Amino acid sequence: MASPALPNILDRAVATLASGPIAVAFSGGMDSSALLHALAASAQVRSRGLRAIHVDHGLHADSAQWADHCTRTCLALSVAIDIRKIEIDRARGTGIEDAARAARMAAFAQALQPGEFLALAQHRDDQAETILLKLLRGAGPQGLGGMRALRPLGGGWLWRPLLDLPRRTLRDYAQSHDVRWIDDPSNDEMHIERNFLRREILPRMRERWAEVEKPLAHSARWLQATADFVDAEAQKALARWQGIDPSTLAWAGWLALPDALRDPVLRLWLRGIGLDEPTHLHVAELERQLRQSRADRSPCIAFATTELRRYRDLLYAKRPAPSAPSQWHVRWYGELLHLPTGGCLSLQPARLLDTPLHVSYRRGGERIKPTGGKHTRDLRLLLQEAGVPPWRRDSIPLIHREGELLAVGDLVLSDAGRDLLDAMGSRIVWSPSADDKAN
Repeated sequence: MASPALPNILDRAVATLASGPIAVAFSGGMDSSALLHALAASAQVRSRGLRAIHVDHGLHADSAQWADHCTRTCLALSVAIDIRKIEIDRARGTGIEDAARAARMAAFAQALQPGEFLALAQHRDDQAETILLKLLRGAGPQGLGGMRALRPLGGGWLWRPLLDLPRRTLRDYAQSHDVRWIDDPSNDEMHIERNFLRREILPRMRERWAEVEKPLAHSARWLQATADFVDAEAQKALARWQGIDPSTLAWAGWLALPDALRDPVLRLWLRGIGLDEPTHLHVAELERQLRQSRADRSPCIAFATTELRRYRDLLYAKRPAPSAPSQWHVRWYGELLHLPTGGCLSLQPARLLDTPLHVSYRRGGERIKPTGGKHTRDLRLLLQEAGVPPWRRDSIPLIHREGELLAVGDLVLSDAGRDLLDAMGSRIVWSPSADDKAN
C-alpha cells in the first residue's frame, strides 16, 4: 500500500527552502528513483526548475548501462539530466568506498548552480547506519549528530528532505507507482561496513527494539544541537588564540581550553588554512608533547601532508618543505632565480649585475654586520633574535660577494650590501614558496 505521506512531506519541505532550483542526486537505485519521481510530480518543484545529476564512478562493469537507465528515466519524466564521469583516487588510503564518496561529493559541488539545492534520498534508516558507524569510529558530537538536513555544498546547498522517513516509505511509493530502479550488486558485499550493519546488525536490533531508528535519530538531533554550540564556542576561541599569521596558534591558550573545545578549535583552525585534519591520536600526542617538552624544544607532530611545530609561544601549521641542499650555490647576476627549496630571488626594479654575486644556503658559522650595526654578528643568533622559526632558517638564501655575506634573503642587509643596492637603485626581494610563507 502506498504511503500518501511522501508527496505531502516533500511539498512541505520544499516550501521551507529559499528560492532556487532543485537537482536530484540520481544514482538509479530505489531511494533516489522514488525521490526523483515524487519531486517530478510536484508542480511546486517544477516551477522552481528540476533536473537530475548522475555520477558515473566507473567502478562497475555495468556503470555505463546504469547511466543509460538514468537517462531514459529522466526522459520519461521530462527531467533534464547531467551525467558526470569521474575517476576515483585509489591512493587516498581511506578505502574505495570513502574515496568514491569524496569524489562523488566533489562532482556534485562542481555541478551545482549558484543557489541550487541538491536533493539526496538518504532516509532515517541511512541516518541510523551513519550514527552507528560514527560511534564505532569514536566520533565526537559532530559525527554522532549524523547527517544534516541542509548544509552548504559548492555554490548551492545539499538537502536531505527524507531523514525523518523510514526506507519502507520509499519502497511503498516506488512499488505503488511502478517505479523501475537498479539494484547495485555492491550493496550485497558484506565486507563493506555499512552493508554489514544494514544486513546483519540492525535487523537483530529491531528484534529487540522494533523502531530502533527513532531513538537514534532523536539522539542525533540532540547531538547536532550540541555540536552547533561547540562550533560557535570554537569560533570564539579560535578568534582569540589564532595569531596575526593565520597559520599560527597560541599553544598555551589552546591547551588551557576545556576538553570539549581543544579538538574542535584545532580542526577549525586547520580547515580554515586549507590543511589536513588530525586523528584523535595525533591530537592527544600533540597535547602530550606541548605539556611535557622543555621550552627550548620544538616538538613536531606530522600527519598526512601537514606538520604542527611549536616555536616559542606559537604553534605553526605547515606542509613539509624540501630540505635546503647545504652544498648548493650558484652565480647570480640579479635575474629571477628559482630556488631549490621553492620560491625565488630577484632584484626590483630588475637590474643585471656586471659582476656576479653568489647565492647559497646556510652551512653554519656565517656572520654578518647588519646595516647600521657596530659589530659583526653570528647569523644563527640574529635569526633567533628575529624570531625566525628553526625549520625556516636553512631555506633562506644567502647572498655573498667575494666571500663576504651581503644579505640574508631580504631580512638582513649589510652596509656593503646596502651600498651596492643603492648604487643600482634596486632592492633584493625574496619570495618564499607558498608553503614556506606559512611556516
